[in-house]
Amino acid sequence: MVIGIGSDHGGYALKNEIIKYLQEKNYEFEDFGTHDCCSVDYPDYGLTVAEAIKNGECDKGIIVCGTGLGISMAANKVPGIRAAVCTDTYMARMSREHNDANILSLGERVVGVGLALEIVQVWLDTEFIGGRHKTRVDKISDIEKKYSK
Repeated sequence: MVIGIGSDHGGYALKNEIIKYLQEKNYEFEDFGTHDCCSVDYPDYGLTVAEAIKNGECDKGIIVCGTGLGISMAANKVPGIRAAVCTDTYMARMSREHNDANILSLGERVVGVGLALEIVQVWLDTEFIGGRHKTRVDKISDIEKKYSK
């Protein structure tokens, strides 16, 4: 599994902590930037990670901005992407089990490093359970198709 990771300046410090964690746990990842704390636009990084998943370069993604909101909104514009903002481990587990989220979105200004790393691990460890939830995820895909024409 290859994890795409990206952030704007507001998520840069947390992104680097997550990268250290992924390295310690021997996860394969690709860092799509930003590579310093100079001001940048979060949609650029949400889009880059989302496109990497859409194109099959990465299997899952982690994106970070100040709140996790803006960068997730950008990522979710890419068909097939289900980016979930998670502020606790329960949300992380449910976003995978029930929603088959393929991108985890975090807010550096919302969660501390310790909690963020717990959220990352739960999210990476949790599988989609399918069943009735697949029907619901398929309905999300149908909405995308309806409005992409």
